[in-house]
Amino acid sequence: MADAKVIPFDDDRSRGGGVQRPSRRRGALGRRRSGEPVPVREAPEAGGDVQPLPTAAGAPDDVPVTSEPPEDKPDAGDGGLERRIASGLAFLRRRLTGDYEVDDFGYDEELTDQVLMSLLRPMYEKYFRVEVKGVENIPAEGGALIVANHSGTLPLDGLMMQVAVHDHHPAGRHLRLLAADLVFVLPVVNELARKLGHTLACAEDAERLLAQGELVGVMPEGFKGIGKPFSERYKLQRFGRGGFVSTALRQGVPIVPCSIVGAEEIYPMIGNAKTLARLLGFPYFPLTPTFPWLGPLGAIPLPTKWTIQFGEPIPTDGYPPEAAEDPMLMFNLTDQVREQIQHTLYKLLVQRRSVFF
Repeated sequence: MADAKVIPFDDDRSRGGGVQRPSRRRGALGRRRSGEPVPVREAPEAGGDVQPLPTAAGAPDDVPVTSEPPEDKPDAGDGGLERRIASGLAFLRRRLTGDYEVDDFGYDEELTDQVLMSLLRPMYEKYFRVEVKGVENIPAEGGALIVANHSGTLPLDGLMMQVAVHDHHPAGRHLRLLAADLVFVLPVVNELARKLGHTLACAEDAERLLAQGELVGVMPEGFKGIGKPFSERYKLQRFGRGGFVSTALRQGVPIVPCSIVGAEEIYPMIGNAKTLARLLGFPYFPLTPTFPWLGPLGAIPLPTKWTIQFGEPIPTDGYPPEAAEDPMLMFNLTDQVREQIQHTLYKLLVQRRSVFF
């Protein structure tokens, strides 16, 4: 495999596709079907003894009594289980029959919401115990570019940021991540990334998504960020030539800085086997205190405590169309975004009590 090439974003839904369909659920048990005749009770024979209706203790005698029987209320637990089973069977039926949709990028919204997010959520909530701040800074509608720091040897920070937006944004928005080309040549990983809404980190794909009103996430540090040694943790690497700023200017969408604390320590990278990395076609081959010395156990990340903070958006719609070609403006905006992320990282580190708590 050849080395991962540098992508235009500095080294790195359509909502029309993947529409969530309502589950087909059965009606409550015990209810009559439409059109079925309702049985009529016969009146008591004349002269027969009529027993008085019992009344509740303390109830007045003149309370009118309805002749309609009370509506049957199925047990909440049984009904909830029944609905979940019916929803699951309907989901399986749609997957088996192909009755679902994906957009032009391969994003499968139904699979993401019902399966993939459910698989990532335990790691997000229980293992890394992610705390989210400033999610209200993400626009409720329309396109926006979220720019974040990148770290952790493996790109788990991007996935956790995706869960944070999905689960905590008031409008229930979905984040579409721009990923390096290496992601799309790995078996299994390629297919899962497409289903999650990831796409190649190139200006063309990013502009199409932003034009459709999507949230797009980019980590401009690329491999330099996730592959840096542990001694340089929380020191932002170069953001490149400002390709993400140019894309935001062309579409007139805001840039939302995002700072992630906690990912740097999940795989403390103390070395890099460069020769082995070249043989495998990887940008680096990490050596950590546990990997590869402990084998598969060494690949388990450390359970650090994470914080993800979204900063105030930087507007770009006030610039003229030709601003996207102004190198000085792109440099200044790139530096502004980078400095805001770095400043927030330092602030969060000062506030952090412990790496693991």
